[in-house]
Amino acid sequence: MFSLSKLSPSITDMIRFDHSHMMVTFHQYTRDKPPSVKKALAETICTAVDIHAKLEEELFYPVMRQLTSDERVMAKSEPEHDEMRAVIALLRRTDPHSPDHDRLVLDLMRLVIHHVADEETVLLPQAEQMLDKDTLSDLGAKMTKRRLELLTPEAGKIAKDTVVGIAGSTAAVALGVAGAIFAVNKFRKSSAHS
Repeated sequence: MFSLSKLSPSITDMIRFDHSHMMVTFHQYTRDKPPSVKKALAETICTAVDIHAKLEEELFYPVMRQLTSDERVMAKSEPEHDEMRAVIALLRRTDPHSPDHDRLVLDLMRLVIHHVADEETVLLPQAEQMLDKDTLSDLGAKMTKRRLELLTPEAGKIAKDTVVGIAGSTAAVALGVAGAIFAVNKFRKSSAHS
């Protein structure tokens, strides 16, 4: 019998992918971006963190609580999610023109980085030691299904924020590359005439 879980990435790979996605989006956020781009990037980050936290709390943490004797990381994981949610609530109410918006994005980034470090150095390796590949894949399939349920009501907003945020960041990168090419060509021409 064919099983979708055989095709699914493991839950630990999916969690790592989410972490990477959040970090990439954080790094696209800079103070000099237009307010509309900053707001879109912040919304993308907030939605990603919120959905990721729900997925971990519903699917990953209950399994890990049954397996691990190291309560240190588990005991602080959900309170860290709650702290992130508090910052997200403030960030979503803050005008992107305000310096508080930038500060809150940096606060959220700090919280996420700290949380990710614990998961990637303790919880994910423990899960991969204690669970077999089929179980990790089954949990990954469940995570995929639940993610779709959480994303579906927000799909239009997520798509809009992603387009505005990425387009604003990509334009800056493209301008930077074009400027670098122009400078290199100008340098080459001036060197050739010397």
